[in-house]
Amino acid sequence: MIPSREVTVNAQRKHSSSPSLRRDTRAVSEVLGVVMMLAMVVTIMGGVWIFLNPYISDFEDNTNWNSATGIAERFEDRIDVAGGAPEGTGIRHTLALQSTMIRPIEKVETWTIAADLVPNERVTVRHLNTSLVGIYAMNETARSITIETPTQTEHFEFNSSHQEVTINHTSSRQHWMTITVFNHEGEPLHRSVSYIVSGIQITTMLGLGEHQIALMNDARVERFPNEPWSVTQFPNIELDTLVNGEHRLSMVLNDVTINGTLGSGNNIGMNMISQGPMTLFTGPAYDVTFTVTNALNDVITPQYHDYLLNDYTLHRASGTLDTYVGYAPYLRASGADGFTVETHGAPLYLEVDVQRVEVSR
Repeated sequence: MIPSREVTVNAQRKHSSSPSLRRDTRAVSEVLGVVMMLAMVVTIMGGVWIFLNPYISDFEDNTNWNSATGIAERFEDRIDVAGGAPEGTGIRHTLALQSTMIRPIEKVETWTIAADLVPNERVTVRHLNTSLVGIYAMNETARSITIETPTQTEHFEFNSSHQEVTINHTSSRQHWMTITVFNHEGEPLHRSVSYIVSGIQITTMLGLGEHQIALMNDARVERFPNEPWSVTQFPNIELDTLVNGEHRLSMVLNDVTINGTLGSGNNIGMNMISQGPMTLFTGPAYDVTFTVTNALNDVITPQYHDYLLNDYTLHRASGTLDTYVGYAPYLRASGADGFTVETHGAPLYLEVDVQRVEVSR
């Protein structure tokens, strides 16, 4: 007798998965893996970008700053070359102005220079207003003056006087003016010069704002975003001691004007044409005084003064002014009234030249 097969109540029937269901499950798993991998890659790249972004910005700012500094140096070199050329001649130069803009700074710096040209007279010239000058000669030898400007020349004669003589004129000091005082024989006794120079400003965009470089009279003034102007290169003025013990004061005024706009681009060609050099002083000089005032910003002129009086201040603090040779304040110690040159009686030669350059496309 064959026993019958019993089927239990809790027995479960086994079901086998179909091949199509296994394929769908694998497909979903692969999609999720790819999505998670992409999310991880994006997260890592975003973190790297956030971490490196300040460094990338600094690198770009440094590149733009180096470019602006290079443009300023090349501009200075070309201006020196063109400024010494004869009138109407010059050079042509090409610059890359991709992230940089060049614009003019008109009538930004005023220089006044005065000196007696003979040892036996002391003459003072004062500008009382725009059309009136006062002439005072200590030994009463002054008899006439000549006033020269870019547009006209005026000559006035007067009688000797122990008081200040006033002259009414029609000349303008908008650019430059030269006043020469003569004696009765026509010998120049004194010369007073006022010259207002122009320059250029190089502006470059950085991450925090504009970086600016101003080139004025062979000086370089720089300002970073959110910082004050700082003088990084001072005007071209030198005091030399010659082999015979005499001294020579040399000044070169650079007057640069831009005609039109220079534009921007990879290769910007520009002409630098000389307007003709000028010689304001050459030869022996006595009782030399000069002043400088910069109108770009109020903090620039005091930096000029500190630079000129640095050695004088050190000698005054150490009590050795009796042996000091160099720039000294005229009247007030701050230099607000101008500067003179202390030579302790040694002869002084004064050389003042002007280089005039016009820049255009």
